[in-house]
Amino acid sequence: KETQSPYLGKDRADTVIIGGGCVGVSLAYHLAKAGLKDVVLLEKSELTAGSTWHAAGLTTYFHPGINLKKIHSYSIKLYEKLEEETGQAVGFHQPGSIRIASTPTRVDEFKYQMTRAGWHPTEQYLITPEKVQELFPLLNMDMVLAGLYNPGDGHIDPYSLTMALAAGARKYGAQLNYPVQVTNLNSQSDGTWEVETPLGIIRAKRIVNTAGFWAREIGKMIGLQHPLIPVHHQYVVTSTIPEVKALKTELPVIRDLEGSYYLRQERDGLLFGPYESEEKMKLQDSWVTNGVPPGFGKELFESDLDRIMEHIEAAMKMVPVLKNADIVNTIAGPITYSPDILPMVGPHQGVRNYWVAIGFGYGIIHAGGIGKYLSDWILEGEPPFDLIELDPNRYGKWTTTEYTAAKARESYGFNNIVGYPKEERFAGRPTERTSGLYDLLKSKCSMGFHAGWEQPHWFYKPGDETGYKPSFRRTNWFDPVGREYKQVMEKVGVIDLSPFGKFKVKGTDSVKLLDHLFANVVPKVSSTNISHMLTPSGKVYAELTVSQLYPGEFMLVTGSGSELHDLRWIEEEVTRGGYKVEIENMTDEMGVLGVAGPYARQILQKLTSEDLSDSSFKFLQSRHLKLSDIAVTAIRISYTGELGWELYHRKEDSVALYSAIMEAGQKEGIDNFGTYALNALRLEKGFRAWGAEMNCDTNPLEAGLEYFVKLNKPADFTGKQALKQIKEKGLKRRLVYLTLETDNVDPEGNESVWYNGKVIGNTTSGSFSYSGQQSLAFAYVPTELSKVGQKLEVELLGKNYPATIIQEPLVLTEPTRMRLQRKGESPKI
Repeated sequence: KETQSPYLGKDRADTVIIGGGCVGVSLAYHLAKAGLKDVVLLEKSELTAGSTWHAAGLTTYFHPGINLKKIHSYSIKLYEKLEEETGQAVGFHQPGSIRIASTPTRVDEFKYQMTRAGWHPTEQYLITPEKVQELFPLLNMDMVLAGLYNPGDGHIDPYSLTMALAAGARKYGAQLNYPVQVTNLNSQSDGTWEVETPLGIIRAKRIVNTAGFWAREIGKMIGLQHPLIPVHHQYVVTSTIPEVKALKTELPVIRDLEGSYYLRQERDGLLFGPYESEEKMKLQDSWVTNGVPPGFGKELFESDLDRIMEHIEAAMKMVPVLKNADIVNTIAGPITYSPDILPMVGPHQGVRNYWVAIGFGYGIIHAGGIGKYLSDWILEGEPPFDLIELDPNRYGKWTTTEYTAAKARESYGFNNIVGYPKEERFAGRPTERTSGLYDLLKSKCSMGFHAGWEQPHWFYKPGDETGYKPSFRRTNWFDPVGREYKQVMEKVGVIDLSPFGKFKVKGTDSVKLLDHLFANVVPKVSSTNISHMLTPSGKVYAELTVSQLYPGEFMLVTGSGSELHDLRWIEEEVTRGGYKVEIENMTDEMGVLGVAGPYARQILQKLTSEDLSDSSFKFLQSRHLKLSDIAVTAIRISYTGELGWELYHRKEDSVALYSAIMEAGQKEGIDNFGTYALNALRLEKGFRAWGAEMNCDTNPLEAGLEYFVKLNKPADFTGKQALKQIKEKGLKRRLVYLTLETDNVDPEGNESVWYNGKVIGNTTSGSFSYSGQQSLAFAYVPTELSKVGQKLEVELLGKNYPATIIQEPLVLTEPTRMRLQRKGESPKI
């Protein structure tokens, strides 16, 4: 075992990594290998102390998240070559793994997952019970309906893996120092950091917190409360089992999802690890309130077999040879959980040059890919692909310790729950982040969770089947959403849009800043436009609506999930360019109501003396006015594509404003609508959504956003040069608009698109079109297959449905219909 005497060696570094588990060491390895000089890792006790050394070491290609598959895939490919590269054995076994379906709903889930695997290079198969038995002959086959099989999966020895990455990191010039504890962090005015240790101070250009279950302590040094909590995870190792010993080849890892455990071969016995229900599982709460005990490093918790008894029984039923096996070892150790089990990876909003890679429930499989992903991001200035689901800025001040604890319990207990589309989880809700209308609306609708907010998905009427009833097929909200769709198209609807992220930008350089940040032109005073922030390589980092309310004063609006993701990018640009501006995040103080439909103007006109007529208040104009004596900033824009306004106001005025509008609209039959109807409306109008049709994996040209990208404007906006090159080279794929002939199932996004027996692309979002009475989807396909009229197929739940590329949009927007009417043409609605 390697020992190291504590020494700092240098007083300056480019990057200081805090924490020597597999994630921190992987980052040191990748940064050094990519040629970054002066990478220093500081570990308070020894490498792999904490959660790494006692991990069960499972590695799998499977992940329900599209881009997390890339992380898993990179990790496995790296681990396959690591021994050869570093000369260190890593103990990597690849017997494959099988997820077991023992209910019909699970079989549906596997089909749902398979359609998301088709356009990924990793091998994954839906296999029959016969094939499952052939691969794992010790199963009780009465319980098996199907298997989801990943041949390249397996397990690795976490200690050896970390040591091999450490050997690689040193080989390429990184310095790994331990035992060296970080005692304090001081940020300097130029954005650099002073990292204090008992051996002296290191000045660093950036710091990366990879401190595992100490990550909270590191965050606290700079005033951040990272929402993390240690969970007790137990696994059990048995003595030799004759039937296992007699096998010629190693058994694949199995995951019995109904029994909620994983099981793999360990020498001639078996190892299995359950995930207990949220009532039974145990959190180490005291560490959150009092910090991790100072000496804790390679210790374990008391094991508690009673807590996992029902899982042991389930495993004995599924793998009967376990009945006669003895338990020789029970490991109970801490794993850090974030509220949604996903780690937090990337730069942190509100603190310069502070990066995190924390909250790993599955650090071993993530370590390789995250090390590479972060290293690329640090060196290139933008993420190599989109992983907004891991953005540390998805949490905010609303993420309290109580919330984190409730969510960690739920996430651990739900580890093997069926993953439905449009999934909702209810623990810890509502947070303090509710809109002014929450109390008024909560009993009338099914609420969805968006970045801490509650937002109506759809509304109940007498006779509806209420509540959250998830399904892979059309479910209880299908008809009510159609009713709300019709409400907006034929009358008028009101929607709570308060979760939008809302920023005020003002100051002498505000116009200059926005001209540089956005690919669109800066809107004139009292005007609004849709603008995109691009990355240096020309990808779509964000989409916002930008309104110039007063000369040099702007309001920027983004989706709920991208509030701090976008704010961080803007703030970083302000610092880098030295712009004289003030930015204020108004998200929590400001409510937003959307009013849309043919009678929207008629109703709002009753509440104000301002002229709302088309000639006076044009599409994409913004102005301040009073509605029923309540001050609002009104923007004539609607994501429904119908006549409508977004009304920005003080949160405390929401109820009064909403009530006045509802009262004024009685004669016109005004009613509520939710985000599901909004999605159907926007898809019919061909409106793209950030996070679906565009993100850091797509450029605006292939996404069909040319209209919003002004390559000829004088300002050299971020991404401009890259886009010119992309345009010159020509596009390899395009976003197309499809109608589908389906039965009781609709596209959601990320399904495989087929042509001539091959997967050629993927959908990005979809829904039922209540106007066309068929399914509708956006999809990326190769340019040569992107012509209108092209016949393709889309895979949904294991079946390929015919699809046709049509001219977009299916339904013209209201401003376009008006324009055509003025010209005397008859528009298609």
